Amino acid sequence: MTAPSGELRAFLAAWVRNPVSMGAIAPSSRGLAELLASVVPSAGAPMVVELGSGTGAITNAIERRLPAGATHIAVDANPAMVAYLRQRCPGVDAVVGDAAELGALLEQRSITGVDAVVSGLPWALFTPTAQGNVLREIANALGPVGVFATFAYSVARPLPSAQRFRRRLQSNFNEVVRTKTVWANLPPAFGYLCRQPLQVSDR
Repeated sequence: MTAPSGELRAFLAAWVRNPVSMGAIAPSSRGLAELLASVVPSAGAPMVVELGSGTGAITNAIERRLPAGATHIAVDANPAMVAYLRQRCPGVDAVVGDAAELGALLEQRSITGVDAVVSGLPWALFTPTAQGNVLREIANALGPVGVFATFAYSVARPLPSAQRFRRRLQSNFNEVVRTKTVWANLPPAFGYLCRQPLQVSDR
């Protein structure tokens, strides 16, 4: 599905300003966004964190699921993306921040536990150490029944770096499930749904 024109313009503008920081060639498709957002509770008053919110493709899917009284924090390192998201989704707490400092960000808001973390982060651009730091922050933020959702591109699945990332997920979560491929995404992608965070330490 084609991204809305405003979203595509914002994405392309960010790419032109700093292409090496962009881990995608297009915004996430609606199908991929809904797949990742499926872990978000649709009842109660859940606390949801989105990392790497970008232009809001996944943000909108999360918002469509969230009940009244929920809290949705969207974190992105790109100030222009956050400014765009604040305009597009005024009900979301959009924050310029580093995913590796998630614990501190939550502490500033007196949040002690998160029900779901949904990631649009470009993991392939992170060093192994940075990946480990962010995953530990996520695992530590989730409660015992919290869920983490992220995605990877199908074309990269056989690569050693992709295999290492999956092992890194498995070292932080007891359950790691790979979803079906979303072929309509550009490029095709699949999700990882991770549950039961493990006690983690520096690795």
